[in-house]
Amino acid sequence: MRLCLVLAVTLMSVLMAVVHGGDKKKLQIGIKKRVDNCPIKSRKGDVLNMHYTGKLEDGTEFDSSIPRNQPFTFTLGTGQVIKGWDQGLLGMCEGEKRKLVIPSELGYGDRGAPPKIPGGATLIFEVELLSIERRSDL
Repeated sequence: MRLCLVLAVTLMSVLMAVVHGGDKKKLQIGIKKRVDNCPIKSRKGDVLNMHYTGKLEDGTEFDSSIPRNQPFTFTLGTGQVIKGWDQGLLGMCEGEKRKLVIPSELGYGDRGAPPKIPGGATLIFEVELLSIERRSDL
């Protein structure tokens, strides 16, 4: 009897892990504007100058660099931004525009970023890469 109970609990644990593992959403990347001439593509370590608008799934805008007329500057792939950006902006060309749909696991997670971003929120960003500053390889 005890063995049956242990097997049943183990089976339930495995099934729960499989079910919850299947719930994870993936980063979605859509190209909104392509560029014809792309001499360099963004890569880890590049300093990117971006314009962006961030919205929740219901369309509520939570932030944008455009009204401030101040591009956002950061180093790609170093954890300065959410994981969805570090992954979703790789291989981008200057002048390119993308739409990123970022699941909460690659955004702000279950805690969110109160008060504007609730926990568990999927984030939607429209981004434009204005320029890439490439550090010389030493």
